[in-house]
Amino acid sequence: MKKVSVIGGGAWGTALAQMLAAAGRTTQIWSLEEEVVAAINTNHMNDLYLAGVPLHEDLRATSDLGEAAEAELILLVTPAQFLRPVTVELAAHLKPGVAMVICAKGIEKDTHALMSEVLAETVPGAPQAVLSGPTFAIEVAQGLPTAVTLACADEELGGRIVAAIGQPHFRPYWTDDVIGAQIGGAVKNVLAIACGVVEGRAMGDNARAALMTRGLAELVRYGVMRGGRAETLMGLSGLGDLALTCNSDQSRNMSLGIELGEGRRMADILAERRSVAEGAHTVGAIADHISPMDIEMPICVAMDGVLNHEADIDATIRGLLGRPYRAEQE
Repeated sequence: MKKVSVIGGGAWGTALAQMLAAAGRTTQIWSLEEEVVAAINTNHMNDLYLAGVPLHEDLRATSDLGEAAEAELILLVTPAQFLRPVTVELAAHLKPGVAMVICAKGIEKDTHALMSEVLAETVPGAPQAVLSGPTFAIEVAQGLPTAVTLACADEELGGRIVAAIGQPHFRPYWTDDVIGAQIGGAVKNVLAIACGVVEGRAMGDNARAALMTRGLAELVRYGVMRGGRAETLMGLSGLGDLALTCNSDQSRNMSLGIELGEGRRMADILAERRSVAEGAHTVGAIADHISPMDIEMPICVAMDGVLNHEADIDATIRGLLGRPYRAEQE
């Protein structure tokens, strides 16, 4: 797996491509945006999404999915809501047996499908894995130490992918829990927006710690309901990612929540951004999915109200704080 294509020219895709190119892999990055392709090929920079980071001189970019499909390993780093159309088009160019690693964190809005389920529909039979965990793109691109989860049902394939992408400063830990690894990455984005609201409303560190902990209970509850394992959700792709994303305004999701908490309108915030805050899309999928079920996820449901139904933030906070007392393990 020495020839790698990264599908997606945002910050995370660029960081992964930079890491692999620096490690000596023949690496190509696909981007829909011609200005990104031109900047990478001409200036070895991606100032649109990863400003200030010089890229390896051997890293190449293309806007041709057919060209990108000529690889031994493909990392799928598109926003979650665009994984389906991109992989439908990509499937027409793929050779049989090319392994694909899902790096997007989210749940499809209309179908409630996990990204692994989307890929199984669009590229049937393709060997697949999931990469997730506590990662800020800028730090990975700079070669700072990072540990992640590599989830793959096939242990032999998982080992080959770990060998292909692992570096001393980028350590993948294998698991066969593909569902759990995805749930952690998806739900923590919603909780990060909620923690941002706490920060924006100046509610204090106690409140953020409480929200993270009770949010982790929701994350585990939902993950187990979907077939994941609780121990996976207490690892890098669950608790680890939650801790990172809910404690830094580097997080697109937390920074969105901070601005909401400070009183800005959602439409105004999104109009100023190019990068996607995945939690804003995932929250509706979760709330819709659990609505007919007997599963308690009050924080996620409350955030769906704020983000998608114009619920008043202060009234939403009062509603959460006014819930009946209960045992912690319930």
